[in-house]
Amino acid sequence: MEDNRLAQLPQALLPWYEKNRRDLPWRQDREPYHVWLSEIMLQQTRVEAVKGYYTRFLEALPTIEALAKAPQEQLYKLWEGLGYYSRVRNLQKAAKVLCAEYGGQMPGDYQKVRALPGIGPYTAGAICSIAFNLPTPAVDGNVLRVISRLENDATPIDLPACKKAVEEKLRRIYPVEAGDFTQALMELGATVCGPNREPDCINCPCAPFCRGRIEGTARELPVRLPKKERRPEDLTVFILRREGKYAVCRRGATGLLAGLWEFPNVPGKLTLPQEVKYLEDLGFGLRQVWRQVEKKHIFTHIQWNMQGFYAEVTGEGGDWIWLTPEEIKKGAALPTAFRQFWEEREDV
Repeated sequence: MEDNRLAQLPQALLPWYEKNRRDLPWRQDREPYHVWLSEIMLQQTRVEAVKGYYTRFLEALPTIEALAKAPQEQLYKLWEGLGYYSRVRNLQKAAKVLCAEYGGQMPGDYQKVRALPGIGPYTAGAICSIAFNLPTPAVDGNVLRVISRLENDATPIDLPACKKAVEEKLRRIYPVEAGDFTQALMELGATVCGPNREPDCINCPCAPFCRGRIEGTARELPVRLPKKERRPEDLTVFILRREGKYAVCRRGATGLLAGLWEFPNVPGKLTLPQEVKYLEDLGFGLRQVWRQVEKKHIFTHIQWNMQGFYAEVTGEGGDWIWLTPEEIKKGAALPTAFRQFWEEREDV
């Protein structure tokens, strides 16, 4: 019965998608590199935020070969502000594999695509269906929401078994127009049947056969497992200026925000006397303290509660690099956690 319900999806969605799809930069063609890049950028990131990044990235690195050869600092700068920087590191790792093993081209084979660094079942399914028109489902949160409402299914969508079951069901009903169907499901789940709002059942092409709408449960679906609380961490960040240059340092090669630039910082929230003593102990003199601000930054499992200390200093100290604002703008990729302090300095 449920498969019969799902079997109605292609007929309902394909005409709807043709008339209602959004005009997005990555839908201008089906070049595998473009599809791949857009899907990686869109992971846990809003569509509107991705548009500009996508265009700039392709202007700078128009081919897989260019991506493979790009200096790491250029990659980080192109990605600056998008977050989840492991995504761009894996992009380059995969590009190098593609150049070494496939002549710089994406193979039209699901298992080979799935084996590339940073590519999971969803991304592999999206690339193979959209770029190569293969019947490979791409099941993300949007698609899971659509199917859970369509079937009135209260199984928590966080469970791996739930996602796998949806993939298998969709695989059985994929039409010849595989790429359009994949994008139609994504589009429905991002708009009409979107997250964090009432489902727009009046304008949904699946309304006639959606059990969630018929039985009045759509707004309660999908069900998710309880979220774990984020671990709070306090941090004092020093935005130090000396003779027109600012102190920066690079984070370690592994762990959170690996390899990116940051302002000097220490664990905990120091008091003003403690901040002054910390710098004096390093050998600095303070000419002026001009601001202290409170910020926070949320990661998946951690929340940084951050205190920014802005000061003009003299002397030498700290194992840091001093860069001008222009040098930071051009070459030092600051993740959002630290860039928010940079954007509020007085000489913007």
